[in-house]
Amino acid sequence: MKVLVACEYSGTVRDAFIAKGHDAMSCDLLPTDVFGPHYQGDVSDILGNGWDLMIAHPPCTHLAVSGARWFKNKKFEQGEAIDFFMKLLLAPIPKICVENPISIMSTCWGKPNQIIQPWQFGHGETKATCLWLMGLPKLTPTDIVEGREARVHKLPPSPDRWKLRSTTYKGIAAAMADQWGSL
Repeated sequence: MKVLVACEYSGTVRDAFIAKGHDAMSCDLLPTDVFGPHYQGDVSDILGNGWDLMIAHPPCTHLAVSGARWFKNKKFEQGEAIDFFMKLLLAPIPKICVENPISIMSTCWGKPNQIIQPWQFGHGETKATCLWLMGLPKLTPTDIVEGREARVHKLPPSPDRWKLRSTTYKGIAAAMADQWGSL
């Protein structure tokens, strides 16, 4: 299967699909953190390249309800973020997952098809992650664990805090590759 992982610099999801034998590539404006197939640039340039599946992680800065107190000052930026989210969701690709935290997209487009947590996939942490799915089934939890903690929300300020908060958990990436890669 030809898989595009949009807005991913870490290579986590890309590498999970490659490990299952798929032709996967990540794409981001940033360079990849881990060597592998990666297009550094605007995902719009490659959306029409015959992908079978796209998993997209658009920036949530102007969409997440956790930043609602700043929305009134970010109308233009928020409009651009909504347009980009929709461009990914409605791309000419048969199977699509767009991932974001709890966000205004529930009002602008519709409720997510599924909300997952890292603790459902082998990580003892909480971080509600919404999945808007087109042509894909919901993910089935693979390893429910106890000891749930909101670790990402408690990260201290640092230059890389945003990167640590946005990286996909390996258990979730593996579930995507296992379950959606076999379709």
